[in-house]
Amino acid sequence: MTATVHSLRQDTPSLQPLMALVAPGLNNVNRVILDRMQSQVALIPELAGHLISGGGKRLRPMLTLGCAAALDYAGDRHHKLAAAVEFIHTATLLHDDVVDGSDLRRGRATANTIWGNEASVLVGDFLFSRAFELMVEDGSLKVLKLLSNASAVIAEGEVHQLTAQRVVETTEERYLQIIQAKTAALFSAACAIAAVVAERDQATEDSLEAYGRNLGIAFQLVDDAIDYVSDAQTMGKDTGDDFRDGKVTLPVILAYARGDEAARKFWQRAMTGRANGETELAEAVQRLNDTGGIADTMARARLYGSRAIDALSRLPSSVAKSALVETVKFAIQRAY
Repeated sequence: MTATVHSLRQDTPSLQPLMALVAPGLNNVNRVILDRMQSQVALIPELAGHLISGGGKRLRPMLTLGCAAALDYAGDRHHKLAAAVEFIHTATLLHDDVVDGSDLRRGRATANTIWGNEASVLVGDFLFSRAFELMVEDGSLKVLKLLSNASAVIAEGEVHQLTAQRVVETTEERYLQIIQAKTAALFSAACAIAAVVAERDQATEDSLEAYGRNLGIAFQLVDDAIDYVSDAQTMGKDTGDDFRDGKVTLPVILAYARGDEAARKFWQRAMTGRANGETELAEAVQRLNDTGGIADTMARARLYGSRAIDALSRLPSSVAKSALVETVKFAIQRAY
């Protein structure tokens, strides 16, 4: 395990190997996305297109394509399913921005800021419906079960996060339950469906599910750490958005647990919204650094990244497998 963690510290990992591997298939996925987001109601493709074309890397559908390549799958079923994965992800983003009251995503104004909350929620519902149409067209009950279950789990995770918002006593265990649901569930399903369409055994499906799940957890841990240390240009949102929204993420959970009485009072005031301006944000960052909250969150991300890589051990060596490994390294170091 130590050697694997060390391997995650190589210089400048890149998403380019995965992007190059899946480029032809991703073109097909993008064609499906463009076709299926159309509607006679002009606002639907206008609003959906704003987010879909907003600079996202299409990481989740690329994982579906990359895992299929690692299994030497030569068909094309995964193109529509990868599009379904992206529609589910986009729908959740539209809903999340409404719930969070977000003004910025990927450096651009959010859809709810431009068109309003009602339109954003309804177009999100439209995209969920399109995703389920694509699943049904595929005809596999197993695929339908995987993706529909992921959709339900994501929704549960979002509600769970909402109930934990501003609750500074949130435990690390509860936090991990939330991110496994709201982030890792779609990563794991996106990877596992590749084994289904490639008609591989349950052990292979389980390996890809574990790869996606651990990658998703690592991905969210990094997001939550860099919310305090990155910038809008890098992240596509303002530094400290989680702090201002009262989201009790792992860096805060660790800092709160390790702090003295004065520190705990600070976090209680900040997370409940009573004192969360720029001065308090600067103090929060200092406290997170002093207690190791950010560093230890990143250490946990590396651990889950190592688990993701280990989950690929059943797969034979290949260009595709190497790209999947590099993707883990990129996800962990992408903001540094």
